Parts: sequence; structure tokens; C-alpha cells
Amino acid sequence: MAKDFDDKDFRTVLGKFPTGVVIISAMCDGAPEGMTIGAFTSVSLAPPLVAFLPAKDSVSWPRIRQAGKFTVNILSPAQKDVCLTFAKTSDTKFDGIAWEMSGHGTPHIAGALAWIDCDQDQIVDAGDHDIVLGRAVALTRGADADPLVFFGGAFHGLGALGPAG
Repeated sequence: MAKDFDDKDFRTVLGKFPTGVVIISAMCDGAPEGMTIGAFTSVSLAPPLVAFLPAKDSVSWPRIRQAGKFTVNILSPAQKDVCLTFAKTSDTKFDGIAWEMSGHGTPHIAGALAWIDCDQDQIVDAGDHDIVLGRAVALTRGADADPLVFFGGAFHGLGALGPAG
């Protein structure tokens, strides 16, 4: 059955659903690499799995894929500029960004709310994106604040969206 909407309509309707914003980071050939992801979710408690969905045309994704392990950096609203930096195609994303190496050998971006260190478990073909399942091997809590979310074409903290109910 043919769709009765265009890509702009699809994006507008999906913009009615808030998404958390994270940076996926990895070490690639001895250098840190990272990319902003707005499609991230928990998947399973047993085993502990998370998923993110990188675009297949991403410049960063093939490098991170090859690394075989990554960190999910959960961002705060104060990290909007960091998010925007990692959303661009650049070899200098980490320039001026404070980070430290995790025990898992992946970059942790300073100031994040939490870090989830993962091994790649499975990659599933999904149209113009991949679905990457990561098996969590370590968790670290960071700052205590609202997460950065993307909603209606803009970034927000949860407080800006108002309480539910």
C-alpha cells in the first residue's frame, strides 16, 4: 500500500513525540569519535540492552561501528551546544570538549547526566538507518538534572515541557 503523506508530514507528526538526546562516543584508531543521536532507547533488562539508530549516511557511524564498543552519554539541557557540535560532520568534534577515558576504553563526555558503556551486540538493517543493540557493561551516574530532549523542532529540558497530568 502506498503512503498518503510526504516526508515533511512524517517528520512533523513524529516531532510531536519528544526524544532524548545522547552522544554516542567511541575510540577509533586512537582518537575519540562521537555523534549526536535522537533515537535512543532501553531495550531489555536481562540481558541489559539499549539501542540507538544512526543514519547509514553518517560519516561517524562507520568508524564507531568498527570500534565494536561505545558509550552512551546522556546529556543535560546545559549541553545543547555540545549536542549541536556532535551533530555536525567534523574531525574536530572533541576540540574544546572536556572528556575522560572510561574503564571500558571509550570517551565519557564531562558534565553528562550518565554514561552507559556498551559492547555492540547486534546491528539490524532498518531502511536508511541501522538499529544498533548495545549490551551494557558499565554504568556511571553523573550530574543530577533534567535530560536534554528534542520536541517540536527544538531542544528543551523536561521542566520546559511542563508536568504531565
